[in-house]
Amino acid sequence: KECDWSSDVCSSDLSGVTRRFARQKDGAVAVEFALVAAPFLAMVFAVMETAVIFFAGQALETAAADSARLILTGQAQSQGYDQAKFKQAVCGKIYGLFNCTGGLKVDVRNYQSFASVSTAKPITNGVANIQENYAPGGPGDIVVVRLMYQWPVYVSLLGLNLSDNGNNRLLMATVAFRNEPYTN
Repeated sequence: KECDWSSDVCSSDLSGVTRRFARQKDGAVAVEFALVAAPFLAMVFAVMETAVIFFAGQALETAAADSARLILTGQAQSQGYDQAKFKQAVCGKIYGLFNCTGGLKVDVRNYQSFASVSTAKPITNGVANIQENYAPGGPGDIVVVRLMYQWPVYVSLLGLNLSDNGNNRLLMATVAFRNEPYTN
């Protein structure tokens, strides 16, 4: 065998070519980036989606607390609010983050005692069973206002799946209170 050790080329031996190929570093960074880019971008999108979902949940909580005051103080009852008008008041506090007309669900119920109040998400076997109701009660009644919205989830990564029914996450804000002793 004749070998030129300065260039690692042997006329009859492929090991020199293999060694030379192994020492080449020209495309190493591009290959390493290609291996790391997909998981990195998926992680970035998952973090961004998680942040948006938590922000949307907080916005829904704030809208629930603000709009529940209309019932708590008796304004909704004395002004003759029905479910559509109350939902319109809620939508006025959300400012375009949600699809109010088709997606937002409003459930207002009154109860005999705080012990009988159910605040669980209405999800059975991975399917949301949302029933809207509007019963704001009268002075001194116990009332629960629930706002619900099916938020679409696009990224599920490394077992972190934010969806709880299909490809959606049911965002739910609940406010429980006793109506003030207002007069009509």
